[in-house]
Amino acid sequence: MASAWWSVVVDCNDMRAQARFWASVFDWQIMFESDDEIAIAKDENSWPGMVLLNVPEAKAVKNRLHIDLNPDDQAAEVARLEGMGATRVDIGQGDVRWVVMADPEGNEFCVLTARPQA
Repeated sequence: MASAWWSVVVDCNDMRAQARFWASVFDWQIMFESDDEIAIAKDENSWPGMVLLNVPEAKAVKNRLHIDLNPDDQAAEVARLEGMGATRVDIGQGDVRWVVMADPEGNEFCVLTARPQA
C-alpha cells in the first residue's frame, strides 16, 4: 500500500501572516484555521496543500526542503513576490537560471524559468 501526499508543513512564528503570504502566492484559500494550525489549498478537493504551524523558535539554518515555483514569466513573478514581502537571497547558488528567494520568515524557495506543465 502506497501513501498519498497530503501537505507540506511549514513552521512559523506568525502562521496567520505566513498563511496569507502563501495563499496569495498560489491564489489559494484558507481551508481550515484553528489557534495552532492553518491549512491552505486551491479548494476543498485539491491536495496537496500547505499546513502552517506556530512554533516559538525562529528559522536558524538553510532549509533542507523547499518549494519551486513555475511561473510563465520569471521576472514578473519575482517582482510580484518582492511586492508581497519576499526577498532575494544568496545561499551560494552561484550563476543559475532560477531565483532563490525567502518568504517573510526566511524560508527559501525558488522561482524557476518557465517549464512545461503536465
